[in-house]
Amino acid sequence: MDQRKYNNNHPWDDRIYGTGRTQPRKNHGGLIAFLLILVILLSGIVGILGTMNIKLFAQLKTQKLEDNAMTFSDQGQTASYFLDPSESTDTTEARESNSANIDLQQTPESAENYAEEDALSWQEIYDRNIVSVVSILCDNTTGTGVVLTADGYIITNSHVVEDAGTVRVRLTDGEEYPAMIIGSDAVSDLAVLYIECNGLTPATFGNSDSLRVGDAVAAIGDPMGVQFHGTMTDGIVSAINRNVTVSGRTMTLIQTNAALNSGNSGGPLINCYGQVIGINTMKISAFAASSGVEGLGFAIPSTTVKEISEQLIRQGYVSGRPDIGLEGESVSSFYQYYYHMPSGLYITHVDTGSDAHEKGIEYGDILISINNQRITDMDSLNTVLYAHDAGDTVNVVIYRSGKQYSLTLTLHENKG
Repeated sequence: MDQRKYNNNHPWDDRIYGTGRTQPRKNHGGLIAFLLILVILLSGIVGILGTMNIKLFAQLKTQKLEDNAMTFSDQGQTASYFLDPSESTDTTEARESNSANIDLQQTPESAENYAEEDALSWQEIYDRNIVSVVSILCDNTTGTGVVLTADGYIITNSHVVEDAGTVRVRLTDGEEYPAMIIGSDAVSDLAVLYIECNGLTPATFGNSDSLRVGDAVAAIGDPMGVQFHGTMTDGIVSAINRNVTVSGRTMTLIQTNAALNSGNSGGPLINCYGQVIGINTMKISAFAASSGVEGLGFAIPSTTVKEISEQLIRQGYVSGRPDIGLEGESVSSFYQYYYHMPSGLYITHVDTGSDAHEKGIEYGDILISINNQRITDMDSLNTVLYAHDAGDTVNVVIYRSGKQYSLTLTLHENKG
């Protein structure tokens, strides 16, 4: 009896042919061995060529930096390392070119022009201003804004709309509109939005230069979110021309003890005559509840608001702001210790068209210093930048592949 096996799943494994007899197995061992040797030889050749190409590519990448470097020094062997870049999404909304001037009313020039009885009650101040206060709704954050013009321009804080994919504005009557970011300025922490809506009630702005310590003020906004829209708190002007440094930039602000909370950002600070004399921007708080830190709120003076907002509406940016065209993240102590990387700013983005890009700086380089000032993060980078103007030249030290390169870069104008 024929004891042949038959595999229904793989009929090609059954060596039964039409003659009714088993086909003898052929010996392919020699051919397989030859093919294996050939594959190994080809792999070796490809590997050598690939290594040559990689080395050549690396040399070409570094050559541009070396060509522009004034000096460089060896820093030991190249360490093999990798840093995950922080994800960033370009969320810049379409800008609408507009040359219209905003009339930020500057009456009175001094509070002394008003008689004492001209001061409004808190209820009158609220009723006069609440229609000009709006909610700013971003992807995961909320803030407050103030209507600048009847045809749809709104002022808020830059940090409220920073990195926002979408922005919507909710009016006091509950109507919502998609908003365009006309311009944003991180230095002053101001941004101008635009919604397609006519007939808005613009706020009346007073002159912050006339403020005195002890003047009564009120803040209106959305503390802790839109569910508390229109909350008003009161206090006094605690200090004027207060210099506060945040994220490497120093701002001259109005200090107040009026209660401000997350969500108040971008809302108005109002004097006793119902005029907006500042845009609320921040508060100083402490990590420990027992520290007793309270009543340290700050607002951007209305004179600054006028200057910045008019430029943002006219051209979408503030003239003269310097930019080096580099973004990055701090090299952690972990990477410094285990991968022998220097302290500095690990470059994650280089603006195309910047002098840094033209001189060959690229992703993965480490920025060590600018004008002999150590750079360890974006705050220290901004501190150095904001001490310069667009068009200034700076000396930078870049680390790449075990070497340091000294370059001279020209700062360009930051146009948003």
